[in-house]
Amino acid sequence: MKTIVRLLIFFLSVSGICVFLGEVSRYVPPQEQRSCACDRCLFENDTLAIEGLRKFPQPLLSRNYSLPEEDYNWWKRLQPEGRNISDYRKNMERVFQLIPDNPPLEASSPGRCRTCAVVGNSRNLLKSHYGLFIDFQDYVIRINRGHSKGFESDVGNRTTHHVMYLESASQIDNTTHPVLFTFKIRDLEWITRVLSTQPSGKKSLFNKDLAMVVNPAFMRNIHQVWLQKKGAYPSTGFMALVLALHICDEVHVFGFGADSDGNWSHYWEKVPNKKIKTGGHPGNVEYEMIEELARHQVLKFYTGW
Repeated sequence: MKTIVRLLIFFLSVSGICVFLGEVSRYVPPQEQRSCACDRCLFENDTLAIEGLRKFPQPLLSRNYSLPEEDYNWWKRLQPEGRNISDYRKNMERVFQLIPDNPPLEASSPGRCRTCAVVGNSRNLLKSHYGLFIDFQDYVIRINRGHSKGFESDVGNRTTHHVMYLESASQIDNTTHPVLFTFKIRDLEWITRVLSTQPSGKKSLFNKDLAMVVNPAFMRNIHQVWLQKKGAYPSTGFMALVLALHICDEVHVFGFGADSDGNWSHYWEKVPNKKIKTGGHPGNVEYEMIEELARHQVLKFYTGW
């Protein structure tokens, strides 16, 4: 009798263990909520692995943002005008009477992978045949005088965001977001003048309802943290690249760096017989940073050669 009881206890124990193991095998732990649907989401789980490079809280200005005076003091040294932060704030108030209070940006979503093509202006784009791939991305960001006409097979023909230093501003279509980099108070006055005194019947340079103005504090962060204070200031192109890392989940970069002869020239220009340098911004440092970001798989870099 004792043997039968022992056998019964044994079989019940085995059955219980099998049921438990079956439940364990069917258990699926809850998945961590992700910020996007890409294989790697920027600024998530240390994807941006280079020390100190983190998402800046407000890369674009809004009406309720108050620029800290230390950031203004850095910004005003770029092109000195002798005016103070009070002048800056008055002019920004006028700007936001004409453009949206908050920049029209799409938020990240766990169900979507937002892709960007940042298209620089280097001659290394020529004969690259990147055009179709560039146009395939959700957002296509062009810089200053960068344009498509005559170069579609290499640079594409779509533009969703056009980054502009205002002295390089040109006509863009009514569906493209103008992303405005300002380097002095006169640039803010230029925005107000262009948008408020447009002659009747004349086409505006851009759609003011889609306009965005880049935060000077963001520009300072790029110079001091991303570029370690190299050069006098970052190029508009490099700042556009870092901005793309803030508004997209996956970033593809084209058209940066010198051509095969060492000229820092534009794909639409005829190159003179001399070496063309990068001026006040540190072109070589920026290029090396892009290569490092690519090595860390933060972005995808297409050299064109």
